[in-house]
Amino acid sequence: MPAPQPPIIEFENVTIHRDGTPALRGVSFRIARGEHTAILGPNGSGKSTLIKALTRELYPRYPERSRLRLWGKETWRLFELRPLLGIVTNDLVNECTRPCSALETALSGFFSSIGIWPNHRVTPEMERRAMEALRFFDLDHLASRPLTEMSSGEVRRAVFARALVHDPQALVLDEPANSLDVRGQHEVREAMSRLARSGVTVILVTHQLSDVIPEIGRSILLQQGRIVFDGPKKSALNPERLSALFGVPVRVEEADGLYHMW
Repeated sequence: MPAPQPPIIEFENVTIHRDGTPALRGVSFRIARGEHTAILGPNGSGKSTLIKALTRELYPRYPERSRLRLWGKETWRLFELRPLLGIVTNDLVNECTRPCSALETALSGFFSSIGIWPNHRVTPEMERRAMEALRFFDLDHLASRPLTEMSSGEVRRAVFARALVHDPQALVLDEPANSLDVRGQHEVREAMSRLARSGVTVILVTHQLSDVIPEIGRSILLQQGRIVFDGPKKSALNPERLSALFGVPVRVEEADGLYHMW
């Protein structure tokens, strides 16, 4: 029998300080391939620190007592990791919102750049894969349109396409529907569902319950840098647990696999 695959992401007793204050406190969890997961928490819970740990912008405070692995390895060369894991953050979306076309934006994923520059050698195969990624998100008809002339939802999907050109096994999406109107939120949720159904493992990091697509089956609740719950979505997304998480009484409603909180 083939050897079991290592987890996509593995945090083991990870503590990270920011400005002298613990932002993550002894965090441990694993996410396996195909395990669509939502990491949910209020502002200040440690979500952005967790993302920056994945992108290696921040490192554990006590490396001798902790582990942070991707596919079982602690150290990666960027070009080896790209075909496995894509990360889309709000900072990246803001950086990509320039007068570059949707096609240029998708192509820039091959070069880890923002847009295409004279020193970049774009091959026909790269163009084919970039157009396939745009087509996956129903953006191929906007391939030549600058992102500055697109709706916020279209911009998000173009940046998703940028991450998809490497055909990654997993995508980490940070607050994907942040600041979008109702139509943009719908477009982004549909894009996430399409990704999950295509076989890409979706790891969602958010404070918005409405971001949690039906395909997600597991929820990790993060509060003050600690995991306070890790388990089935239905057990996590209830009024009692979410009221404790956000520190205010909330009501929760579920319809067609989507959740709303107020």
